Amino acid sequence: MDAVIVGAGFAGLYMLHRLRGLGMTATILEAADDVGGTWYWNRYPGARCDVESMQYSFSFDEALQQEWRWSERFAAQPEILRYARHVADRFDLRRDIRFNTRVERAAFDEAASLWRLRTTAGEEITARHCIMATGCLSAARLPDIPGRETFRGATYHTGRWPHEPVDFTGLRVGIVGTGSSAIQAIPVIAEQAAHLTVFQRTPNFSIPSRNRAMDDEYEGSWKSRYAERRRHARTLRTGIDYPLNPLSALEVDADAREGEYATRWQKGGTAFMAAFSDLLTNQAANDTAADFVRRQIRAIVKNPATAEALCPTNHPIGTKRICVDTGYYETFNRPDVTLVDLRRTPIEAITPEGIRTSAGEHALDAIVFATGFDAMTGALLGMEIAGRGGETLARHWAAGPVAYLGLMAAGFPNMFMITGPGSPSVLSNMMVSIEQHVDLVTDLLAHLRDRGAATVEADAAAEEGWVRHANEVAHRTLYPRANSWYMGVNIPGKPQVFMPYIGGVGTYREICDGIAARGWEGFRFAPEASRAAAE
Repeated sequence: MDAVIVGAGFAGLYMLHRLRGLGMTATILEAADDVGGTWYWNRYPGARCDVESMQYSFSFDEALQQEWRWSERFAAQPEILRYARHVADRFDLRRDIRFNTRVERAAFDEAASLWRLRTTAGEEITARHCIMATGCLSAARLPDIPGRETFRGATYHTGRWPHEPVDFTGLRVGIVGTGSSAIQAIPVIAEQAAHLTVFQRTPNFSIPSRNRAMDDEYEGSWKSRYAERRRHARTLRTGIDYPLNPLSALEVDADAREGEYATRWQKGGTAFMAAFSDLLTNQAANDTAADFVRRQIRAIVKNPATAEALCPTNHPIGTKRICVDTGYYETFNRPDVTLVDLRRTPIEAITPEGIRTSAGEHALDAIVFATGFDAMTGALLGMEIAGRGGETLARHWAAGPVAYLGLMAAGFPNMFMITGPGSPSVLSNMMVSIEQHVDLVTDLLAHLRDRGAATVEADAAAEEGWVRHANEVAHRTLYPRANSWYMGVNIPGKPQVFMPYIGGVGTYREICDGIAARGWEGFRFAPEASRAAAE
């Protein structure tokens, strides 16, 4: 066939739709038994999107965005999964999706200019193009804690939650981690469990979501101007249309600064980080925002020692994923919730009866691992991918992921990565970045066909130049100061480089449009190997 797409999340679904529009034959290989990607696997209690529903949706079809109705300002996982299923059904995509099919190897056949993919069932599939829509947060990571397998109770990972309901009623539950997934899950689990023990290594900044039911007026304000607001969002750094303050946090007086933060805290959501223009580039400005949030934590959490333990102090606010919550800090006022500060009393082992720290053992009936993902590269490197000369992607990325525009790796012809490392991806509204990357691949494939070429790949010099540019831009900001999964520090042995492109959605789009307008500079086109030999 013309193309194989790996993954049936939002990227894979839209990619299939666009390839059909080109008249290409394509199929999706999906490990799960349904569409949805991240929203298929992440079913933990409280799972919810941190981008507002009216913006976390496709914009490519006007009828689709007008007909679908969201029930909340921030949609929960079941509703987002229903939306993915609706998209698959509305555009008749399922007939070209092979579920329960996991790819273990993909190798480029230079003689035939084809990709040969092998599944875990031993089946081989060949295609002219291989498109990796595997997601940035899809390779769940379990912590390497001694004795994990000895625990007698039930264990769960937030990224691989069971499809059947989990009942924690009457149970002593432990949750390891306080990242975004944990911050969403902890208030919900606490409502059900007899006792919840939260094991925290690094506290995170979280902003209240102020979630509410979708009202007709707000929905209408979007749907009446959807095209205009979508266009505007694509020009912004995050791809999210919310009010941006052009002022520095340091050029207003203390009262004005406090008032701006208070207003955004009351409105809720990640727009808090747009309170001033320099929060991610100026440490002194960032300190004012971080101090404000720490004051809110101390005001909410009644136990002073617990409040201090929950106050982040080791990274600038926003340089780790800014979290959005519903009653997270308030949960620690419950008498049946305990916070264990692992910086003071680290975990020594998991035992048959619970978790043992340096201060003693916590008896548990169930453990939830909210320990995140091998982000951005984990799903790709979980397969054996081989390009020209048998060079593997793992070797190509031995010192960290490198890719031209985050789209293609040099030496891997006709293989595309949707929202790969080196693109805005996880620093943006993923729906905006997915649509832009899929459209980019579609245009590139159309160009490839129009010029009669068989293969396209990133030029090695262009790849090197893009990686250098992305690193330079990253180090103009505060992001590299945090030990975050953006840097890969949560995975032992993983090279520590800043993986997403921080220049912003709007800037990145302008760069890509310019490259396309100049004849796709940085990409190399070639005829079939047999025809090239004859010539």
